[in-house]
Amino acid sequence: MTSLSALLAAASPSPSPSQTAPAVPTIQDAQESATHAASWVEQNWSTWLAIGLRVLLILVVAAVLRVFVRRAITKLIDRMSRTAQAVDGTAIGGLLVNVERRRQRSQAIGSVLRSVASFLILGTAALMVMSTFDINLAPLLASAGVAGVAIGFGARNLVTDFLSGVFMILEDQYGVGDQIDAGVASGEVIEVGLRVTKLRGDNGEIWYVRNGEVKRVGNLSQGWATAGVDVTVRPNEDLDRVKSLLTETADRMSKEEPWNEMLWGPVEVLGLDSVLLDSMVVRVSAKTMPGKALKIERELRWRIKQALDAEGIRIVGGLPAQSEAARDDDPTAGMAAPSVYANSSSPQSAAASPLAPPSTTK
Repeated sequence: MTSLSALLAAASPSPSPSQTAPAVPTIQDAQESATHAASWVEQNWSTWLAIGLRVLLILVVAAVLRVFVRRAITKLIDRMSRTAQAVDGTAIGGLLVNVERRRQRSQAIGSVLRSVASFLILGTAALMVMSTFDINLAPLLASAGVAGVAIGFGARNLVTDFLSGVFMILEDQYGVGDQIDAGVASGEVIEVGLRVTKLRGDNGEIWYVRNGEVKRVGNLSQGWATAGVDVTVRPNEDLDRVKSLLTETADRMSKEEPWNEMLWGPVEVLGLDSVLLDSMVVRVSAKTMPGKALKIERELRWRIKQALDAEGIRIVGGLPAQSEAARDDDPTAGMAAPSVYANSSSPQSAAASPLAPPSTTK
């Protein structure tokens, strides 16, 4: 047994010094590590310094360019506002351009231009910084393109509303205070946004209209409006007399305030619009201030009716009214016609009477 134990002990490998105790770094090892680090820094410091300076230069140039572009856009918007203020003294300028409309339009245009400029400048700077660190931009650009297509497809209604709002504001299709017909709703514009336009309806309701849903716009507050009144008289009336009376009434109205400011042209008697067997229609028209056509029409009808009544000219139209005297003369006017079923001997009564049951014989 003793010889066997000695043989096994001789055959087993002796443990190495590293397995028996941890190695303690010496001063020589520390000097070698420091030498390697110093040599690596000495070899690469110029590269890292160049990269850092390049990144710093890119960021400084992007920041300066962004500030310069944003200030230029702000000055451009302010100049547009001052140009619009120059026409405030004119008649049309006072109607088409107001302070709130200019302010909202300038804000919207300036916000869009500044956002686009900042996105382009900062995005380009970020790509240049990443390329400085030798980052492959091809997969990133491809992923961004796919993500942009996916987002654009999923939010196509939002993109449509935004783009429609941008072009609507740039083209100045309508603004605050305008009376418009947007197809889906109509009313007075109280707020213009890049995505939604707010309208005040005739009954006081507020309509929120998405800009992408507006396919056509009728602006009733730009340019001028037309007021038209149809006067229907009997066909045997003297046309020269009727025309002279209408012209005199219109001239008197156009010289009085505030109608002389609302009328942008003389009230014209255009002539016969239609001739029927029992009536004829005389057309009266006038060019008015935008949004004041309905008010002018009501006043014209009022004055024309008073003038015709004073001259004994009757306005006709519609079904003739039956007088009360004619109704009282006929006592049976309110009675219905007798029915054939009231007579028991009439064929209709015989046909409607029930059949007698057949007789039974025993």
